[in-house]
Amino acid sequence: MMKTKILFVCHGNICRSPMAEFVMKHLVEEAGLSDRFEIASAATSTEEIGNPVYPPAKQKLAEHGIGCEGKRARVMTRDDFSHYDYIVVMDHENLQGLRWLFGKDKDRKVSMLMDHTSRPGDVADPWYTRDFEATWRDVLEGCQGLLDELTKR
Repeated sequence: MMKTKILFVCHGNICRSPMAEFVMKHLVEEAGLSDRFEIASAATSTEEIGNPVYPPAKQKLAEHGIGCEGKRARVMTRDDFSHYDYIVVMDHENLQGLRWLFGKDKDRKVSMLMDHTSRPGDVADPWYTRDFEATWRDVLEGCQGLLDELTKR
């Protein structure tokens, strides 16, 4: 069976996109669908390459029983753009970054996470807001919406 491949993308790959990666992995595991998905995350910038998940983001995941051990920030590549079926960004800035890096999205792979909810827009960036709870709620709602859409297809 072909796996559905999802890449979550944010600026540094230490807060929002790894939260989305591990929340989505948790949701598909709970649904008994782990064998049907390949899920990862990456950055649009090189600033945090090699760094672990930001401690408050890691703590927020842990509060919900979700681990992210071993995750290190990495930058998205051209190979990623062709490999993944869905590239899900956290905000408009990431969307612009991908357009700048890779040009047109002729296959319509790219979406914003909150577009999979009833309240489209940006996922709050906790690097600036320091509100990891709001980011958690956005990420959880977005991942639930995306999984719902993908399992109905």
